[in-house]
Amino acid sequence: MAVVNPLAGADHQIAGWFHAHLSQAFVNILRVLSEPGAAEWIGVVLFIAVILLAWKRAWPALATIIIAVPGGMLLNELLKLAVHRHRPFLDGWFVDWSGYSFASGHTIGATLLYGQLLLFVLPVIKSKRRQRLAVLFAAMLVMLVGFSRIALGAHYLSDVIAAIFLGTLWLMICALLLRPMQRGIVVPVAIAVEEPRPTPAAAAEVMSESGVLP
Repeated sequence: MAVVNPLAGADHQIAGWFHAHLSQAFVNILRVLSEPGAAEWIGVVLFIAVILLAWKRAWPALATIIIAVPGGMLLNELLKLAVHRHRPFLDGWFVDWSGYSFASGHTIGATLLYGQLLLFVLPVIKSKRRQRLAVLFAAMLVMLVGFSRIALGAHYLSDVIAAIFLGTLWLMICALLLRPMQRGIVVPVAIAVEEPRPTPAAAAEVMSESGVLP
């Protein structure tokens, strides 16, 4: 698939600069920063979230996180095969990746997982200040993962920007498409609770017609 990249110049300049300045200590730091977006780490966090949601019988939330996170990561793998973009660097003592570059799998995985968890916790956080801190924390996690992938030479800048954009877009699509399912579970309960009671006048009329009252 042919893709026009307006950031091609910046992509190669940034990748080349980091590649020329990598050291053992810097690579070790970058690998630590990459971990929150690694497939293994995402799998562990996702497994814990699924167990908790199933234990709480929060079925709409369970369906949402399964469709949003693994579903979005699978779509990204299909996108990689379609775009067929090679990584900035495939040779070096620090290289531990393979496959294609666009879009960044670590970055989109972090965007999907921490973005979806953020959407779960924001409604239950009452303090506006704590809500802002939660948003900032999730955004910083994603940004650090993306930065580490660029600096290591695993991805170009445009790969990371595209991953954040596509991950956010997929979360919005999931939220919109799964909203009717959530309403379908909540509304019947609300109807049962709000069932109208007969007024005193109506009750007296029924008792009069049945002969209970003269």
